[in-house]
Amino acid sequence: MSQLFSKANRQVFATPLGLNHPVLVQVLGICSALAVTAKLEPAIVMGLSVTIITSFSNVAISLLRKTIPMRIRIIVQLVVVAALVTIVSLVLKAFAYDVSVQLSVYIGLIITNCILMGRLEAFAMMNGPWESFLDGIGNGIGYAYILVIIGGVRELFGAGTLLDHQIIPTSLYDAGYVNNGMMTMPAMAMILLGCVIWAQRALTKDEQK
Repeated sequence: MSQLFSKANRQVFATPLGLNHPVLVQVLGICSALAVTAKLEPAIVMGLSVTIITSFSNVAISLLRKTIPMRIRIIVQLVVVAALVTIVSLVLKAFAYDVSVQLSVYIGLIITNCILMGRLEAFAMMNGPWESFLDGIGNGIGYAYILVIIGGVRELFGAGTLLDHQIIPTSLYDAGYVNNGMMTMPAMAMILLGCVIWAQRALTKDEQK
């Protein structure tokens, strides 16, 4: 058990949450981060979906890595990811249809997510299943919490709600408060993401050196 959570494995999990964050440092996967964050619920579901697919595709490719011919490795990776994306898409349509409709084509586009494909090529092809699982979970959570932050801010100030529950009291609206319509626009997601990237790099500038 101690080997499973050794210092090296803890570092594999923690690095994507900070110094090598897939969105804030590597600036990967920002298209979907901007597209599905108008509300908190689809942001959570998208983040969870990417985390599940990244972790389990990492495990699958790690298990198969010694049997995959190098010349077709990308094709095998795409097949594994496509199978997992299809499963996740069907589960969402069965149990969370409204969210599935909101996410539209973006669930299918996880197949080409550069975070996911990058981890398969750079990590899972060269490491064991457990390390690859931790790497996938770390990168997925790192991606997901950015979506949650941006989605929460945009929904709160754009609609006054979180998860469709009214947060800003009616009395404040009666006093003249108006929801910020700009928060519902994709451009605002880019501005918020830029602010988060700036804050993260300002906080970790000493560690990056």
